[in-house]
Amino acid sequence: MERLPPLDPKATVVLALPRGGLPVADVIADALEVPPDIALVRKAGFPGQTELAIAAVTDGDDPQITISADMARRVGIDDAQITRLAERELPEISRRRQVYPKGRAPIPLVGKTVAVVVDDGIASGATMRAVLSFGRATDPKRLIAAVSAGRPDTIAEIEQDCDEVICLESPSNFRAAGLHYRHFDHVSYATVIDIIDCHAHKRPAQSRPALPHD
Repeated sequence: MERLPPLDPKATVVLALPRGGLPVADVIADALEVPPDIALVRKAGFPGQTELAIAAVTDGDDPQITISADMARRVGIDDAQITRLAERELPEISRRRQVYPKGRAPIPLVGKTVAVVVDDGIASGATMRAVLSFGRATDPKRLIAAVSAGRPDTIAEIEQDCDEVICLESPSNFRAAGLHYRHFDHVSYATVIDIIDCHAHKRPAQSRPALPHD
């Protein structure tokens, strides 16, 4: 929280990338005393290497697909193929829409002064860039990306998509976000729902992340 600029809780929304971004967003939202919300976004991975994000698709009446041009060049795949891969994620987004909010309407972004988009780490940046694009369309006065760790080149790219990037650690030899945590446990659906519910009912969440230098 020390790296975040002073924020007005009444004018700020904290938007987390599930599932890993929720425990990190929980800490920020708790400090601001605002409930976090979830960005319904799915990354499209390269066949056989699903963790290699080459695109991301965000929820909405007109789902938006954001392509990682750098990754696409590396693996030699064209936009049409990427679009087909991304569209395969739409049923999962629909499912998560029913599971995560549990009937609660999304927190409106329109009219908010600041939107803080949070993730546990950034490699290709496809999902973060997709959500930033979604957030920018709501026209907040300030759009901030907050991550614990990320690749320097990706962080530099994301700086073009928002007003400010807050990244705690970005070493030149970045390999994986999990290496920058004292504990980097799998974030389950139950944990995500618990975090959302804890803010709705003003109770402590059962799980807290061990952030870098925590």
